[in-house]
Amino acid sequence: MLWDIFCKVIDNHGDVGVCWRLSVQLAARGEQVRLWVDDPSALRWMAPGGDPRVQVRPWQDSAGDASQADPGDVIVEAFGCELSPAFQAAMAARAQAAGRQPAWINLEYLTAESFAQRSHGLPSPVLSGPAAGLTKHFFYPGFEPGTGGLLRERDLPERQAGFDPAQWLGRHGIDPVDGERRISLFCYEPPGLAPMLRHWAAGPHRTRLLVTAGRAAEAVRAACRFNDRASPAWNGPGRLSIAWLPLLSQPDFDHLLWASHLNFVRGEDSLVRALWAGKPLVWHIYPQHDGAHLAKLSAFLDWLGAPASLRRFHQAWNEPGHEPPEPGLAEWAACIHAARQRLLAQDDLATQLLRFAARRRKA
Repeated sequence: MLWDIFCKVIDNHGDVGVCWRLSVQLAARGEQVRLWVDDPSALRWMAPGGDPRVQVRPWQDSAGDASQADPGDVIVEAFGCELSPAFQAAMAARAQAAGRQPAWINLEYLTAESFAQRSHGLPSPVLSGPAAGLTKHFFYPGFEPGTGGLLRERDLPERQAGFDPAQWLGRHGIDPVDGERRISLFCYEPPGLAPMLRHWAAGPHRTRLLVTAGRAAEAVRAACRFNDRASPAWNGPGRLSIAWLPLLSQPDFDHLLWASHLNFVRGEDSLVRALWAGKPLVWHIYPQHDGAHLAKLSAFLDWLGAPASLRRFHQAWNEPGHEPPEPGLAEWAACIHAARQRLLAQDDLATQLLRFAARRRKA
């Protein structure tokens, strides 16, 4: 089938990251894929060299003359982005000429909240506009059976098994030290960052913080300046060392997670990759002004079966006014391992999308 996947960039590391992974995984299974994106600049470092099986198209080209548009067999609106009136009109024209519409899928945000299971696969008739009379369907990625699952490459376990952490770290100028904890940091601006840096600096373990480029690096620099003003000798013993990483491609981001003992992640794409990494993780969920993100975080921790210490740590990391406790890595690792095994028993997102789209085309 020919897939048209539409993406509007809000967070370069999230929305276009998910859409690119999905496009590549569909293409690897023999599908034809066009990724329509309004800002493809992040793909230059996220997917250097691209993928010859995936066509990246400018979003504005889908908004031109409806008579020039040629919708594919499956149309995917990622994360609530809305198709242009011209493309909707072209879909309606194709449906009238062919006697059936393309499979039209609204790919939703990832959540462990119960409405994902209730709403997954539900139809949404279009009642007005150029596509009136057509129907789109909600498709919810998720952690539970009855949802759309998570993105996962078929060869992921084999690649993980053959990974050499020391070799990868060495390529990035990092010499691993016996006995140190390696902690990767990919975050927004968590309220618990400055106290956590002080905690690691004063703790009994040597800690190497592997900081990703962008907002995480800026947040760490700001937290270090704050600590320097509040207590200039906060890292006097030097137990905390910081490695500043460049922008990483998607494969290298996976390698960072595999090479670390604890992974701090944010958003959606990196949370999924951290679950597949199978290492202890802490999620910095995107903060919303109405506090809705906290209910979403709580639902995830419930699904995860998170121990009390991991719940307290998430509270300290995501809400101001809480002192982060010492990470319980052994207990957290067992929890994440069990969750990963549950997920491996489910069909992945691309497989489920293929099956759903094929059913809709026959309907």
